[in-house]
Amino acid sequence: MGFRLPRIIQASKQNLQNTSSSTSSSQATSKAIDVPKGYFPVYVGESQKKRFVVPISYLSQPSFQDLLIQAEEEYGYNHPLGALTIPCKEDIFLDLTSRLSGS
Repeated sequence: MGFRLPRIIQASKQNLQNTSSSTSSSQATSKAIDVPKGYFPVYVGESQKKRFVVPISYLSQPSFQDLLIQAEEEYGYNHPLGALTIPCKEDIFLDLTSRLSGS
């Protein structure tokens, strides 16, 4: 199972550029302030998406990498909400993150 971080970084930069061009700078700045250093936002859910802010350290965890692979297969790197969208049920995501925060 490979983890392609350079593609995610490149896609994140592209999404950031798309967000900046489609929203006013004050709106983009206020969303960026909501995310502390060392964290990143994700949207989780099937029909109704909920925003979570998770530590960057999760990126090195195999179980979280599985979610990233699912996100890539489902959405590619074009996420309409402007942040990573993970296609799983909210309760499954919460269970996974609670296990990751305990380790």
